[in-house]
Amino acid sequence: MSGNSFGKLFKITTFGESHGVAIGVIIDGCPAGLTIDIDFIQSELDKRKPGQSKITTQRKESDLVQILSGTFEGKSTGTPISLLIPNEDQRSKDYGHNVDVYRPSHADYTYDAKYGIRDHRGGGRSSARETAARVAAGAIAKLLLKEKGIEIFAHVTAVGQINAPNFNSNNLAEALAVREENIVRCADPATANQMIDFIDSVRKDGDTVGGKVGCIIKNCPVGLGEPVFDKLHADLGKAMLSINAVHGFEYGSGFAGSEMRGSEHNDVFLAGDKPKTLTNYSGGIQGGISNGMDITFITAFKPVATIMHNQQTINAAGEAAEIKGKGRHDPCVVPRAVIIVEAMAALVLADHLLRQRSNRL
Repeated sequence: MSGNSFGKLFKITTFGESHGVAIGVIIDGCPAGLTIDIDFIQSELDKRKPGQSKITTQRKESDLVQILSGTFEGKSTGTPISLLIPNEDQRSKDYGHNVDVYRPSHADYTYDAKYGIRDHRGGGRSSARETAARVAAGAIAKLLLKEKGIEIFAHVTAVGQINAPNFNSNNLAEALAVREENIVRCADPATANQMIDFIDSVRKDGDTVGGKVGCIIKNCPVGLGEPVFDKLHADLGKAMLSINAVHGFEYGSGFAGSEMRGSEHNDVFLAGDKPKTLTNYSGGIQGGISNGMDITFITAFKPVATIMHNQQTINAAGEAAEIKGKGRHDPCVVPRAVIIVEAMAALVLADHLLRQRSNRL
């Protein structure tokens, strides 16, 4: 098993390397008749692409997507959809210093140990450049979910120890507008300014910082998620933890729930035509299956491993060496990771939406 595919019915396979000719994705299982809005797919990619601001990597990629197959007259045909994104601004010479030297906290050593060969140019397949393919596929998943009224919204909730307050999740359109008005993609303007100043100061120090991305999914139908191993939160967790630099995932009350009593944590049902709960510590998922409440989760990202400081390391022979970061890198990944989190959540929901159709007559 190569581990380059994700999903069961709505299945994607990504391909390509950071400094190769192109990256791309093949989507297998998208139902026929879905309107494929190329402008929407491109707008999603534009939110992830590098070179957006002073707090992101200055690599310049237009990330112009090409649809090679699977559509006719603007609609999906039910056959595999192939999307290609050319690489345009590779600077492979920036990585000449680490041909035989392992960068701390990168995948250099583990890839070498696993395969006996590695692409040192930007990390090759382990580079976050691969996530552009996921965003393209996630955009099509979002188009499918939109047909069912399902909304997905993520934003930066923390950078380092700077935390954003809760926002009004009942008006996602307003929150989206606020998010896109600032370069850190936080739904609270005052906190966003603090985050931007902090990231910029970290960048000037030649260092990096981590952060968190919160996500909310509204209007998810009841019943998505499979027992026993394909629980909805388990698949969301796998999706998020597969994103580069992610070190943590929690849904609903998360780790804080472990400090509560059952009498505090239980989500009491309210009577009505459509069952709802008074609280939502379950994060919209109970028994691994969506219960119709908002699905909420947080994804934690570690600091980018490449820093512009001298660090001790080893070379391929196991000898002591020293390395200093070069090239163009994000001082903090979370501003560009927001759209990746949304894309992976959309892929999970699209897959489970199709799987649910086969569960009952």
